[in-house]
Amino acid sequence: MAAGETQLYAKVSNKLKGRSTPLLLEPLLAMGFPVHTSLKALAATGRKTAEEALAWLHGHCNDPSLDDPIPQEYALFLCPTGPLLEKLQEFWRESRRQCAKNRAHEVFPHVTLCDFFTCEDQKVECLYEALKRAGDRLLGSFPTAVPLALHSSISYLGFFVNGSPADVIREFAMTFATEASLLADCTVKPCTKQLHLTLAHKFYPHHQRTLEQLARAIPLGHSCQWTAALYSRDMRFVHYQTLRALFQYQPQNADELTLSPGDYIFVDPTQQDEASEGWVIGISQRTGCRGFLPENYTDRASESDTWVKHRTYTFSLAADLNSRKDGEASSRCSGEFLSQTARSLSSIQALQATVARKSVLVVRHGERVDQIFGKSWLQQCSTPDGKYYRPDLNFPCSLPRRSRGIKDFENDPPLSSCGIFQSRIAGDALLDSGIRISSVFASPALRCVQTAKLILEELKLEKKIKIRVEPGIFEWTKWEAGKTTPTLMSLEELREANFNVDTDYRPAFPLSALMPAESYQEYVDRCTASVLQIVNTRLQDTGVILIVSHGSTLDSCTRPLLGLPPRECGDFAQLVRKIPSLGMCFCEENKEEGKWELVNPPVKTLTHGANAAFNWRNWISGN
Repeated sequence: MAAGETQLYAKVSNKLKGRSTPLLLEPLLAMGFPVHTSLKALAATGRKTAEEALAWLHGHCNDPSLDDPIPQEYALFLCPTGPLLEKLQEFWRESRRQCAKNRAHEVFPHVTLCDFFTCEDQKVECLYEALKRAGDRLLGSFPTAVPLALHSSISYLGFFVNGSPADVIREFAMTFATEASLLADCTVKPCTKQLHLTLAHKFYPHHQRTLEQLARAIPLGHSCQWTAALYSRDMRFVHYQTLRALFQYQPQNADELTLSPGDYIFVDPTQQDEASEGWVIGISQRTGCRGFLPENYTDRASESDTWVKHRTYTFSLAADLNSRKDGEASSRCSGEFLSQTARSLSSIQALQATVARKSVLVVRHGERVDQIFGKSWLQQCSTPDGKYYRPDLNFPCSLPRRSRGIKDFENDPPLSSCGIFQSRIAGDALLDSGIRISSVFASPALRCVQTAKLILEELKLEKKIKIRVEPGIFEWTKWEAGKTTPTLMSLEELREANFNVDTDYRPAFPLSALMPAESYQEYVDRCTASVLQIVNTRLQDTGVILIVSHGSTLDSCTRPLLGLPPRECGDFAQLVRKIPSLGMCFCEENKEEGKWELVNPPVKTLTHGANAAFNWRNWISGN
């Protein structure tokens, strides 16, 4: 060890309280790591063990910022535990499922006591002592119960802490700030304004009522131990997006990042000019290295997933003194908050029953093969003796068997390969959203039944839920080619082709009743009758009814629920032309007002560009 580092180590050792820091630091120094990087590794891993700090140092051996004197940022939060935490976590999941993600989902349930502040790596142990002193001083006066009052506005929902309990909590925060200033030379700004536990923030205004109902379902009578927890984060990436690697990726070029499942990547949205389509530039939290990575190998993570918990102080007179004053440094907060805690099924059902509403998700089918290859698509993939072959990769690998042969596919085309891919992407996104599909209805068109099957497969429900084929939600027959309705696959043919269709289902509108070239009013009437029967006969369902049909049904099957009259025929035709593959409309019943509402779909839209046909012969020189 160099003389200067020996002096710094001696200075640090004398200044820091207790024996824990030298015990953690000495093994790292003995291995030849410099003092400043060893302290940096300990601070970045929450000062848990020398082994974790060593693993961090090995991971960051090529980190260009390893020697930079950049401290961590720290913040103090008051966090609920036990039954109240479980109920709040249920609220987090249900609010995200029903109303999409909002800013509150970025962080675990907490009351902010101090804003983020910086602390030099060699003084972090002093913060632990400051937390201990502040807790000891306020332990006798800390409220046995913290009253929570629900507050709601157009963009905020949360619990306010008022009265004398709030005064005691503020005093604890100010005491910590004072002690941190004296012991660790930190400038800490305690929270002196309204104390609050945020439930939802910056959400869509039409979700306010649903969020309020979910919040009122949280029982506040449970006893709760409150814990003051000290967290840290890397101050360089405060305004970055955080991605989580889903799959392993081995770099193909020197400027690419290695990915392992669970890695976190920090991405600056304003610095992506160098990245080509489908790629992003990011910095790996595990290695500190910067490089390109395929965006589809990742998913968005929450802001607090990369925070590190250092120490806790639990306010409980009955708790063991040692564990109360210096709780064990735990793992990363994301592991604690997102882990699947054991909870009774009855409590979840009680919460869902409180806000149980009928919901209908109407989805357009995926890309159909004739949409790309035109009306003569069947001639392009048929041999003279009526056999199918694949002339382009966007044609499906095979076609199901039909009793009358391949000719019947002409006006009942299948999904293209891209359509199959689109449907799987949508199903996977629905799985990630947490939405619970309880029943599925599909138009008898093959492309719709295929889309429904693929979505169910991604939801892992293909064997549990049968597809109910409903002719009443078939396309407006005036738009179908020919003077007769298309010859559609029978239920027996669908079953033979491995579609899990419900042969016992009695449709609202029999297939034989479909008329060719029906009027617009006749089309609207059958869609209205069909969707109302679908909704009213699924009284026992508490999940979402999925309807997979045509672009036109996103209008004709939702307006009856919303109590709106049919559009003018011309406006209807213009609207339908703009609906993309896997376009979605989501309707939710508002029981209090006795009406249905159009709300935000549970997943984002799917957007992609065209890919023209390519003939290599046209590129031969001289031709």
